[in-house]
Amino acid sequence: MADTTIKSISDLQKAIAKLDSGKVNGKKENDADKPDMTIWHWNDSRLQSRQQVMENRDKNYSFWAMYDVASGKHIALQDSSMKDLSILPKHRYALGSDEQAYELDINLNGQNYSDFYIVDLKTGEKKTLFTKFYLPSFGSFPRPSTDGTKLIYGEDGHFFIYDIPTGTTTNITENIPVTFVDVEDDHNVIKPMISPLGWSSDSKYALLRDDWDIWQVPMDGKSEAINLTQNGRSDQIRYQYRFGLDPDEKGIDLSKPIYVRTYGEWDKKSGIALLSPAKKGGLQAGAKSLIWEDANIGSLTKAENAEVYFFNRETFNTPDQMYVTDASLSSPKKITENAPDVDKYAWSAGTRLVDYITDKGDKLQGALFLPANYVEGQKYPTVVYYYEKLSQIRHNWANPGYSGTGWNPNMYTSNGFAVFIPDIVYKLDDPGMSAVWAVLPAVKEAIKTGVIDENNIGIHGHSWGGYQTSFLITQTDMFKAAAAGAPLTNMISMYDLIYWNSGGGNMSIFEASQGRFRGAPWENWEAYERNSPVYHVKNVTTPLLMLHNDKDGAVDFTQGIEYYSALRRLKKPVVLMQYKGENHGLSKLENRKDYSVRMMEFFNHHLKGEPAPDWLEKGIDKLDLEEHLEKRAF
Repeated sequence: MADTTIKSISDLQKAIAKLDSGKVNGKKENDADKPDMTIWHWNDSRLQSRQQVMENRDKNYSFWAMYDVASGKHIALQDSSMKDLSILPKHRYALGSDEQAYELDINLNGQNYSDFYIVDLKTGEKKTLFTKFYLPSFGSFPRPSTDGTKLIYGEDGHFFIYDIPTGTTTNITENIPVTFVDVEDDHNVIKPMISPLGWSSDSKYALLRDDWDIWQVPMDGKSEAINLTQNGRSDQIRYQYRFGLDPDEKGIDLSKPIYVRTYGEWDKKSGIALLSPAKKGGLQAGAKSLIWEDANIGSLTKAENAEVYFFNRETFNTPDQMYVTDASLSSPKKITENAPDVDKYAWSAGTRLVDYITDKGDKLQGALFLPANYVEGQKYPTVVYYYEKLSQIRHNWANPGYSGTGWNPNMYTSNGFAVFIPDIVYKLDDPGMSAVWAVLPAVKEAIKTGVIDENNIGIHGHSWGGYQTSFLITQTDMFKAAAAGAPLTNMISMYDLIYWNSGGGNMSIFEASQGRFRGAPWENWEAYERNSPVYHVKNVTTPLLMLHNDKDGAVDFTQGIEYYSALRRLKKPVVLMQYKGENHGLSKLENRKDYSVRMMEFFNHHLKGEPAPDWLEKGIDKLDLEEHLEKRAF
């Protein structure tokens, strides 16, 4: 404080850096070279790798404070015991949160907890709201009302309102005859809530969504909640989200019409519906469908000072285009001509939906994309692709190109392949077997359409889909060829590895996220082993093309090496493609081109009977690799 040379934050940082580096009067205390190393301690709440990723953020962390102009007082609103603070609307209160007490366990098992506080912005006083509050999903997180005096939060399967001035709590969903728990979430978390759509502008209502419908719920907990959309559950239509047309809005104005995105669960149609204001305030029950098509309707925007509206529309074989219309959304006019050369190329002849029942009794669907120039009654080689639930992309346009994973459905349908994309749902402790229980029945049902050549079916997936691919070929010989990108192959060894892109550990991912295991391997050994491809490697008869890069920061390169080495030891047909310096997917254009073509060549050979290129038939020696790559470059 006595150093008059410090005139800025930058000067202060430099002065502190000198002290921290052991310098006195600008000189080191000794001339010894310091080691370059890291200490990993078992009590670290965050892995050292995570701390390295977050180092700059941690260094530049700042706290909220307040200056009262009238009294001339400076008030600190938070300190290191409360790392996060959100100023609520109207600036009367703030919501603080801190997870430091639970951070180690969160990073180990993935179950999220936090302490919450209310901060009075007049006095700076901090009041504890919740201690060790469970957050199974973001839907439970406290959200402020438009006037900043209330919070809505989810707990134990219900939504509650906390009134900040009075300190009272009201359960606003206990008398509504539906659940607002995301019952389709199959991760290892307890009662994850579906996120609220928002508060009304007068803070008297919240709009909540169950799996199907939107509800207008009063804040007093006494007045009756209204099902605004009415037919979602009965017609299996999901009213998914509201289109916010005013970027400056403060809450949802229930005195104005509200446009909502709709999606048909079993026909994959989509559209836009309208909710209208009621005469006595709020919205009236019953949604009016304005657009409902066999297409993907994804956005709606409004001109700032006119009743002019824009929305986009696409299908699997017609590119995304923008349309202009009025508030009724009737008689839309197409105003863009994206992909003007589209008619010069061969596109899928259409799509079909395939209904099937998994081996565990779940009703699911798959989207079947016909090849270009499809002839009824003719069977086609088929590539099956999956990643959890993807049948909803039936109407999504995929611009042809070289992706980071080598996969592009339109590239395959235009080259004589059918593409089948089935859904997978998961059972705890069986992420691999869940794919067996879902994908095999799906493919068997799809074969009944007469489109698929049952003797020439390939499978492909990347990352989690790569894991499913690696596992499926240990459980069945249904597939003639398989391509797996960046696959998890040993769930036991993978559990203890690091997700280098974030610096965090894989443990929480396995226990509370995509892994869907209950507990660690040493608590659930048989399940981890049962679902690890590498432990069933002797069963593999399907030729496998693998993509795994040495700098993969999501699925460690050793996972690919484990599986490749085991297959090679058994002299199984496997080829591993490694692109040096690449991460979880391919970023360099030359690499994306190369792998996309090689994967197509791989499936052309095994599913169409075309001659195998040299790299696939016998490999390429290191001494010949440079010449080989130069010849193929384009």
